[in-house]
Parts: sequence; structure tokens; C-alpha cells
Amino acid sequence: MEDKRISSELIYRSTDNLTILLTLSLGAFYTKLYSLNSYIIAGLSAVILFGLISRFTEIYASWSGRPLRDEAIRIVITWTLTFLSLILIAFISKSSEDFSRLVLISWFIATPILLILSRHALRKVFSHLRRMGINNRTVAIVGITENGLRFAHDLENRPEYGYHVAGFYDERCDKTRITGHKANTYEHLGNFDDLIASAQKGEWDQIYFALPVEAKDRMMKLLEALSDSATPIRLLPDYFTTNLLQSKYMEIVETPVLCIYDSPFSADHALLKRIEDILVGSAILTLISPIMLIIGLAVKFTSKGPIIFKQTRYGLRGEKIQVWKFRSMTVCEDGDKVTQACKNDARFTPIGKFLRKTSLDELPQFINVIQGHMSIVGPRPHAVAHNEEYRSRIPGYMLRHLVKPGITGWAQINGWRGETNTIYKMEKRIEYDLEYMREWTLWLDIKIIFLTISRAFFDKNAY
Repeated sequence: MEDKRISSELIYRSTDNLTILLTLSLGAFYTKLYSLNSYIIAGLSAVILFGLISRFTEIYASWSGRPLRDEAIRIVITWTLTFLSLILIAFISKSSEDFSRLVLISWFIATPILLILSRHALRKVFSHLRRMGINNRTVAIVGITENGLRFAHDLENRPEYGYHVAGFYDERCDKTRITGHKANTYEHLGNFDDLIASAQKGEWDQIYFALPVEAKDRMMKLLEALSDSATPIRLLPDYFTTNLLQSKYMEIVETPVLCIYDSPFSADHALLKRIEDILVGSAILTLISPIMLIIGLAVKFTSKGPIIFKQTRYGLRGEKIQVWKFRSMTVCEDGDKVTQACKNDARFTPIGKFLRKTSLDELPQFINVIQGHMSIVGPRPHAVAHNEEYRSRIPGYMLRHLVKPGITGWAQINGWRGETNTIYKMEKRIEYDLEYMREWTLWLDIKIIFLTISRAFFDKNAY
């Protein structure tokens, strides 16, 4: 099939470059004491650096179906790194005096805002075009299964993603298995021989396999036959295959091994995360040390007891560690029974509720990070009593201990923070913890840190 779709990446790149240049031009237009040539060089340099850094932040990857919030955070990070690189270059080349400070500050603030707004507008335009049938991809699904039918239904109900389901290929043509599935009807396109012929002609943009795992022999023969075509082939995994895809591959005595349950971090990723913890943790500790001193004095003079509350919790691989917090309660529970804090808890000290609401009680945990017992980002450590309670009630609960616990985490910024007074709340927290472990990147950590800072004083679940 001849590809006549619009190149969205080209449009996004062109729009971003124009936004960067025009924003600087508008500021430079009103300055008469500085060289216009310097601004032209700075603008072109910014475009080049932005393009280079974007290769690592992946802002030009396919974001169809993914939230604008995630894309916006990467844009802000990309632009911040670009701007800081330009400042460094100007400092080294001793050309910083060629630019107006007001223009540069305005450029730094306005550019990411306009970039995000332009992305939002382009999303709306592409979504409207797809609803009109423009710039769509036509796909076929192999196997009339619940997995395949669910996928087809989801695609048909989100036309803004730009996918049209032509129908299903299956050896069995049982119309009752197609019609009636959530009031949608899909065409039976033929058997597997018809599939091979259609793929070789290039009739479909993509083909998705939804065959069950027990049909692996038949699927392997089909895949071998389809290797003679240039049509992209994709797999809709079932539960078992999903677990395998999330596994880590390694070799032991030249034998390939899949690690089903293991640390998600390779040696280099673990080193990168440790460097991140030391650098970011040290910088934050330096900045917050005056605040910690003030809080420590406030805890000391408003209630009886220690300033720092140390509670035993599980760390990496289930080893017990001492997690530090500013004491926010009149009790220091750390045994077989620990009662979680709840709203309007009578055990709060005079400033305890405020400390927990704003997460200021957790600032001493940056010392745990420097010690190597915790990470800035990771699953929140639970009291030992809670671990023993939930490990037998929630499948996969203990897998969260394959990484270091964190001061903040993916579950917390997605709203699963605070009291877990129902099994459902804890299940959702574990779900997000395991998702973080599967999807970890350095950029995900940076995103979580930024979101934690922005939400620290506005979390309704914190108490």
C-alpha cells in the first residue's frame, strides 16, 4: 500500500523550530543595544541543540493515545537542557554580554509554554483529520479471540488515534463470534491463505496477531510465510506472553535465560540511578538543610519525644532498613502492629498534621538516600507489619522489593498516596509500583520528581 499519510514528525519539528526562532525574534526586535546577529546565531544554535537533545528525550516519537502531560514534561526538560547548554556556550565563549538578560529570561519562560500550546493545537488538528478518515492506518487482526475483539473495539471507539479495523482473518468463519461483541460487527476477511496473499499485496498498513499461546505452532508457520511481505506484523500478547515480554534476557554459561522475577535494572542502569541519587540528593540536602533545622527545632519544642522517628521497613531484596522521618505523632510505633495515620488522627503533634500534609516529615529520608538504603524515586517503603499483612493477600506484592524503596514514586503522583484502608487502594498502589519498575527510565524519574514538587502542597490524600 502506498503510504500517503502526513508526516506528523516533520510537522512537529518544523513547528517547534519556528516557535523557538519566532519567540526569540519577538524579544530581540525590541532591543536596540545588542547585536541582532548574535540573536540569529543563538536562535539557530538553539534549534540544532533542541533537535539533538530531543533524540534522547524522544519528544518526536509517536505520542498518539498518550497524555499531553507526559509529552509536556519532556518538552520542558528538552528546552531546559537546550537553554542551559546555550548559557554554558555563551559563558565559555565570553559572549554573554551580547544578549539582554530580560530577553533571555523571557525566551526561556515563553518558549516551552508556546511549544506545549502548539502541540496541543496540532493534536486537535490531527485528531479531527483522523475522525474524517484522513491520515488513518488500516489494520487487520488474525484470530477471532476475546483479546482480538477487545483490541478492535478499543480502536474503533477511539477514532482520533487514526486506526481503522478492516476485519479478522481466521480459519473458522463463525459470524456469531464476531457480531454482538459490544454491539460491533467486524468483517471476516478470509482464512490464513487469504491473509498471506493480502499481506504480500500490501493491502494493510499493519497486521495484529491475536492467536492464543496454544496456537504457537500454527502462528510460527504463518509468521514464516508472512516474512515474504513488507507489512508490519505485531502481536497482541496474552497474560503469559506479557510476563515474558517484561522479563530480562541474560546468558549463563552460554545458555539463554529469561529472568521472570528479577531486578529490572541492569548493572549500568543501577549505576546511573545511584549517580542520580547522589547528585540530586546532595543538591536537595544542601538546599533544604536550613528548612530541616527549623523543622527539627519546631518538633523539639512543640512535643515530647525524639526529633527523628526511625521505623524499620523493608529495603532492597527485603532487607530491613531504618527509614528516617521527622516525628509527626505522639507515638513511635514500630512493631508487629502499626496503625496507619488517618484524617484528623488524634495522635498528631501540634505541627504533625502540617508536616505530613506537605511531606516535610519525609525530608530526613534524603539522608537515607545518600546512605544508599533508599532512592529518591521508587516504591514507598511500608511498615514491616503492613508488608506481612499484604504479601499474602496481593499477588506480586513482594516484587516491589526488587528495587530500592523511594521517597516518592509513580503510585504517589498518580493519587495512590496516604491511608490504604481498603485492599483495593493497596492493590492500585502495587499496580503502579510494578508499572514503574517495568517502564523505568531516567526521564521517568525526572518526571516523577518534578510532579512531586508541584503537587507536594495540594495532595488531598496526604495526612
